[in-house]
Amino acid sequence: MTALRIRPAGPDDLDAVLAFWKVAAEGTSISDDRDGVERLVARDPEALILALGVPPGRAKSRASGRDGELVGTVIAGFDGWRCHLYRLAVHPQRRRQGIGSALLAAAEDRFVRLGGRRGDAMVLVRNETAQQAWRAAGYAPEERWRRWVKPLTD
Repeated sequence: MTALRIRPAGPDDLDAVLAFWKVAAEGTSISDDRDGVERLVARDPEALILALGVPPGRAKSRASGRDGELVGTVIAGFDGWRCHLYRLAVHPQRRRQGIGSALLAAAEDRFVRLGGRRGDAMVLVRNETAQQAWRAAGYAPEERWRRWVKPLTD
């Protein structure tokens, strides 16, 4: 069994996170690039939360060279008004092991500490697996609202 370490991402983690999302996240976002993730971490150093798998008895893993193999992520953004969850992703070979639940618990704890009252998540309509996971975590679709978007750059 692998121990799990949850911690915020730092600048040295960003390339690994972007590579991880290509394997573990569904779809891509306009912000899935080095500049976008750097801005996130610079603005809110605790928003990007990582789950690292650390084999028992090993403080460090050669998989990342730092403190474990990246097995999950979530972005827990709080703007002072609302709590937003993005990029909940777990490595496909590590799903259904409690990693997503641990990441959501860390995100929700962060929101409560910051004074947040309700978390919301953006989930692709076509991603049935994710919708089941969010439902199992106690989240429900909000049918009264529709997301409106406008790209601000080309």
